[in-house]
Amino acid sequence: MVEPALPATNRWTRAARHGVWSALLLGLILGACGSAHRRAAPAPRVTPFSTHHPAAPGRIATSFNLYAADGAGDLSAAVRGDPALVYVPNSMSNTVDEISQRTMKIVRQFATGALPQHVTPAYDLRTLYVDNDVGNSLTPIDPRTGRPGRPIPVEDPYNLYFTPDGRFAIVVAERLQRLDFRDPATMHLVHSLPVPTCRGVDHMDFSANGRYAFASCEFSGQMIEVDLHTQRVIRTLVLNQGLASPQDVKLSPDGRTLYTEDQLNGGLWEIDPQSFRVIGFLRTGAGAHGLYPSRDAREMYVSNRAAGTISVVSFRRRRVIKTWQLPLPASPDMGGVSADGRTLWLSGRYNAVVYAIDTRTGQLRARINVGQGPHGLCVWPQPGRYSLGHTGILR
Repeated sequence: MVEPALPATNRWTRAARHGVWSALLLGLILGACGSAHRRAAPAPRVTPFSTHHPAAPGRIATSFNLYAADGAGDLSAAVRGDPALVYVPNSMSNTVDEISQRTMKIVRQFATGALPQHVTPAYDLRTLYVDNDVGNSLTPIDPRTGRPGRPIPVEDPYNLYFTPDGRFAIVVAERLQRLDFRDPATMHLVHSLPVPTCRGVDHMDFSANGRYAFASCEFSGQMIEVDLHTQRVIRTLVLNQGLASPQDVKLSPDGRTLYTEDQLNGGLWEIDPQSFRVIGFLRTGAGAHGLYPSRDAREMYVSNRAAGTISVVSFRRRRVIKTWQLPLPASPDMGGVSADGRTLWLSGRYNAVVYAIDTRTGQLRARINVGQGPHGLCVWPQPGRYSLGHTGILR
């Protein structure tokens, strides 16, 4: 089911929109994935804006790997003592469930602020933050104990990222149409960047050199590029003449292809980050939503929320090489990969469950009942030296 694109003047919060979705989705999900109940989106139009083709099949650079520090079991000293848990923010229940990765059972639940959207690792890996969107707060979690701390007042934290140099936290204030640069230790506001033309600013990733951020605009069908030195938007890319709904954003291991999922058109836009132009479109499945590189950086797992499937994309071949079907009804959304790379954990957004999927076979290892509206779950600990945010973009 595609989230409705709202006009810029609409004052609804995400909580109100979720109320509408729950009524609509009840009948849709029980019938299957729901795609048959709405008019199909027009086919994406891909224009070869640039003759530069940075990552042609068979020519991927092998000397550089953006995710070299994210290999299986390569845990930093900062996280080696942390218990292996999955932190699940239940947006409609205003709770977090903690799941043991060993027993696949809930070991703790605690209350949060209103509409928790994601659980985000801090840049230094020593704190996890629950992003309480409507609650206007971040709930810190001590990952060594799994216990929550006192909420930190922050306006509209739909999502949370950290600049590659660690100087700033970036709060994605979707409702307020801003990117707020904050002190990563205190969360005090340093600079607020309005992005009024980027309706539904949502997810981000960063260039390989750490100079630029790329953000998706869910309701206006665009991508924006932000210069992190000047903290200004420098380029805007319109996808499919605006008939798109970009979601998660991820850079390829060689840093030469930027991917964003389009839940409206059911696939991935491939963008040259240097020219900031579209170079291709890769169809995956209805409601394409989350992007997660494998621990060996050879493949990327794509959650197709409306189809109830996971697409496995080869970075080298730039093709879907496998499709895993979850038992329906299913709504795989956001999550992450276990430290050993063997399990893909995803929230079941509209089914109040969490899926544990075997990355070797695609088989469902467990389906765990959680609170209502599970969204951006965080698998912890994860390999890597530092966190760029979201549910765990580590490098």
